[in-house]
Amino acid sequence: MDQPTVGILHPGSMGAAVAACAAVNAAEVLWCEAGRSPASVARAEQAGLMPVPTLRELLDRSDIVISLCPSAVAEDLARDIAESGFTGVYVEANAINPERAQRIAALLGPDATVVDGGVVGSPPVGGKTPTLYLSGPAAETERIEALFAGSAVRTAVLGTEVGKASALKLAYASFQKTSRVLVALAVGMAREHGVDQELLEVAARRTDSYLSEPQYVAKTASRAWRWGPELEEAADALAAAGLPPEMLRAAASTLARWNDAKDARELTLADALDRLAQP
Repeated sequence: MDQPTVGILHPGSMGAAVAACAAVNAAEVLWCEAGRSPASVARAEQAGLMPVPTLRELLDRSDIVISLCPSAVAEDLARDIAESGFTGVYVEANAINPERAQRIAALLGPDATVVDGGVVGSPPVGGKTPTLYLSGPAAETERIEALFAGSAVRTAVLGTEVGKASALKLAYASFQKTSRVLVALAVGMAREHGVDQELLEVAARRTDSYLSEPQYVAKTASRAWRWGPELEEAADALAAAGLPPEMLRAAASTLARWNDAKDARELTLADALDRLAQP
């Protein structure tokens, strides 16, 4: 059985959990500790990842590199990888638009082979099973399927065209993330007029509505620093398809008001709404 060495860039909450799943079928999973935060170190240790001191060593030792980083830096990171001369399989699993995924594939080729990826769902911990959608050369997507076989990360191949997985990820994210921004705005407006509890009572009669789960507003605020750039990517994809991008750009602008709440764990709904009301 092929047991590749895998490198993860970089172990955030999703990246570390996905890397831990890759370890099921990998010889080892590496991560570069240079310049990373204590939180990243803790996540990597908890996931059982092997630290290496430099990006160069990670690339030299890895057969497969998985990029799971904030979408705003995905292309710059890929450029660094391209300049290194990496020759393995590069899984571009960030929330970026299809055109950027294709640019990254061109940037890394012909030395490396790029597989387009998109993770839909929560990090694979506590019984959660996200799906990693893949598109790209058949032989390489099969390798990634084998890498996650038997783990909490499900895989689904969408075809050989780089960009399909990114398109699916952004299509889903554009709904999921924007709808939660709308919840924050609706609850904030109702609170201003003293009818927030009545609004929640109305929403509770419709259990399929995010509005009936306002606790997610605080979680949205803590993730806004990541979600805003993702929605900008989705807006670019809409514009490229000839569709109006303004709503997603407005949602991204709204999320930017929460950028200073990055990864805040003790944020309450009231805290989040107060921050949202301060330009």
